[in-house]
Amino acid sequence: MRQAPPSRKKDLPAGQRRELLRVLKARFEKNMDRHGGVEWAKVEAKLEANAPKLWSLNEMEKTGGEPDVVGQDKESGECIFYDCSTESPKGRRNVCYDGEGQKKRQKEGLHPGSAIDMAAAMGIEILAEEEYQGLQKVGEFDTKTQSWLKTPSEIRKLGGAVFAHRRFGRVFICPNTAPCFYQGRGFRGSLRV
Repeated sequence: MRQAPPSRKKDLPAGQRRELLRVLKARFEKNMDRHGGVEWAKVEAKLEANAPKLWSLNEMEKTGGEPDVVGQDKESGECIFYDCSTESPKGRRNVCYDGEGQKKRQKEGLHPGSAIDMAAAMGIEILAEEEYQGLQKVGEFDTKTQSWLKTPSEIRKLGGAVFAHRRFGRVFICPNTAPCFYQGRGFRGSLRV
């Protein structure tokens, strides 16, 4: 009988944790317009108390997402992080929307990854359309790339998936098929801490 592979420990070594917190703090302080009213000390305390969330932020950082706080949930008090890299995170591009789309590509001999599966493995959620529109209000993102968005189930049932980008000074939400993948299309994630 085959044994299951060992689970990945979702905790960072102390040195890596300190370095990530240093990077996140510097980004937070450089981009105060993204998170008015949120104090870094409170963000840091939440992160220090939640090793798996800090691990997820490290995954976002490692894949080029440049995560930053974009607000705080008024009801739960959770800090909300989004990928704030200017373009879709480089380490998450050239992927199909989900596992079903990926399987269709594998039948053709192609092996792209899946945005939904990658996000789940990282412990994050793909941005929904409203979240993406909100991100675009604090900067100009995806002017050369595209990002898959969380697709409504009624669209997905029909074989479609949704992506977005900014062109000509506007944000466009566009349809495509889930098996589709392009070198310049990745996904942006969110994480609540």
